[in-house]
Amino acid sequence: MARSAASSTHVHRNALLSRSGAALNARIFSFVGYSLVCYLTIGIQLAVLPGYVHLTLGYSTMLAGLIVSAEYVATVLTRPWAGWIVDRRGARTSVVIGQLLCGASGVLTLASAFAHRLPWLGLLLLFAARLALGASESLVATGATIWGIWGAGVENTAAVISWNGICTYGGVALGAPLGVILLTSFGFSSVGLAVLALGVGPLFLALRQPAAPIIHGEKLPYHHVFRRVSLQGMGLGLGSIGFGVLATFITLDFAHRHWSGAALALTLFGALFIFARLLFAGWINRIGGYSVALVCFAAETCGLLLLWQAHTRLMAFSGAALTGFGFSLVFPALGVEAVQAIPPQDKGTALGAYGVFMDFSLMITGPVAGAIIGAWGFPAMYLFAACAVLVAILLTGWQAMRRAEV
Repeated sequence: MARSAASSTHVHRNALLSRSGAALNARIFSFVGYSLVCYLTIGIQLAVLPGYVHLTLGYSTMLAGLIVSAEYVATVLTRPWAGWIVDRRGARTSVVIGQLLCGASGVLTLASAFAHRLPWLGLLLLFAARLALGASESLVATGATIWGIWGAGVENTAAVISWNGICTYGGVALGAPLGVILLTSFGFSSVGLAVLALGVGPLFLALRQPAAPIIHGEKLPYHHVFRRVSLQGMGLGLGSIGFGVLATFITLDFAHRHWSGAALALTLFGALFIFARLLFAGWINRIGGYSVALVCFAAETCGLLLLWQAHTRLMAFSGAALTGFGFSLVFPALGVEAVQAIPPQDKGTALGAYGVFMDFSLMITGPVAGAIIGAWGFPAMYLFAACAVLVAILLTGWQAMRRAEV
């Protein structure tokens, strides 16, 4: 009875929303906007943290990569928890807990800034801050996406995932220059204060919004859900390596080459990512997720190869922009294919399990790319990422052929 009432309410609301695309987009953004705030804090740190650990604290590039990757360790470990909370306690609860953890990350980052006389303590505090931010990311992103799907209607799943991606990478794009401005103008402590404010600030708004319905029914075991989304997840993980090496090490790459404008490279990545999401997201429903993913992987590979061969800032900027354009629709294209056959009561768990592959990819990319840089230099990491995306093309093409045979 409760499920029928909830379904009829969604049908009525969706009929109203369908009258205006602008109203639908505004409705979606009212939920996925929390991802924008969360990833704004991630972007702030990405632009300054590798250089702070390597150049200010004096640790190696591999350790700088490990500190950045600590966030993704926490995200991998907490994705199942996030899905469990969304499916059993509600999407709003997941978002609220995630925002609180983001605020805690800000407190720890601020504390690390005042431990400059004890670099090892500052490093430990940064590690803890990154773990808290990683848990925040999984809870906010999963909760906001499922909240948006129920708020806008399950038939708009691709649009919700696309808009959530616009918010996440838009947050990174906006946060990168903001982080540089904060660091150069006010010092590293201002980074911690900004993360704290952005974590706690949206809580009042979230608590005032209506909660998403909790769909009751028999829940699938997590390992069953994980297995169902594993093939699409592996493609996502391989494609995410390009973003991982660019986001983690492009600031150090630019510094090594004595180039300015590393934050602009991250901004161009995010800007072209958003541009492609806005312009081409509708193609997922038109030609299918696998077809869109194949085109995206091809563009991402070209961008990474351009970065590999970059001898000028203009080539590096172009490579970063093309990589962002290519990576833009990978998550929603494969995500729609991954969750379409999952029962409604397990969609939060499925989305969390699917995201684990990206998190795991980003977790290992930092230290692996750091080791590659130490052995063969910065350009080699882009070639490594391009080879990974080529494997993703083969895997996704195979899945597309299997789908065509059914």
